[in-house]
Amino acid sequence: MIYKVCEIFESINGEGERAGEPALFIRLAGCPLRCSYCDTAYALSFDSPHTPMTAAEITAKALESCIRNVTLTGGEPLAAQGIEELLRSLAGAGFITEIETSGCVDVSFVDSITPRPVLTIDYKLPSSKMESRMIGDNYRRLELCDTVKFVAGDEEDLRRALQVMREYDLIGHCHVHISPVWGKIDPQRIVKFMLENRLNGVKLQLQLHKMIWDPERRGV
Repeated sequence: MIYKVCEIFESINGEGERAGEPALFIRLAGCPLRCSYCDTAYALSFDSPHTPMTAAEITAKALESCIRNVTLTGGEPLAAQGIEELLRSLAGAGFITEIETSGCVDVSFVDSITPRPVLTIDYKLPSSKMESRMIGDNYRRLELCDTVKFVAGDEEDLRRALQVMREYDLIGHCHVHISPVWGKIDPQRIVKFMLENRLNGVKLQLQLHKMIWDPERRGV
């Protein structure tokens, strides 16, 4: 199986439950969604500039880095044909693998991979214009190690995030984070919303990589 690799780079996890930890990022080309605030437009098309690599080649490259946390991202990495082969290769090499996914692809197959990859699902709220593509069953399959991330751009998004948390009983069943769409909503407003609704067990999360480096910079 050949994978379309946009980039492989070392950095820290900018978000998710491992935020601040060193990680190796593997970004695959292609995403079926077109979110209004997408910050990786260069990886959206399945024909985006990329390097063709096999699972063995990607795993060998990862082993060179000596970093054990691997974050598989995109695009939408789960939309890549034969993604199970790559995940099994990384798992077999001893990596702690996190998948950053939009929630528009069925995630049930990850349960058959040992050790099971950690899921960070980015629930698409109304301002993304992609909420209709979310798969509800994905949120019923989550484990304590997984994360649902809500990227909010306005008040409607915050209200909808609360509805989804309650609908799928997320708090206490997985990690739950709320992040601002960069430059669209003041994080203070998110904090106020969390306090108003007594969101115990929910974290505000800011994108560390955009605070440390230029928000438009790639490979960080």
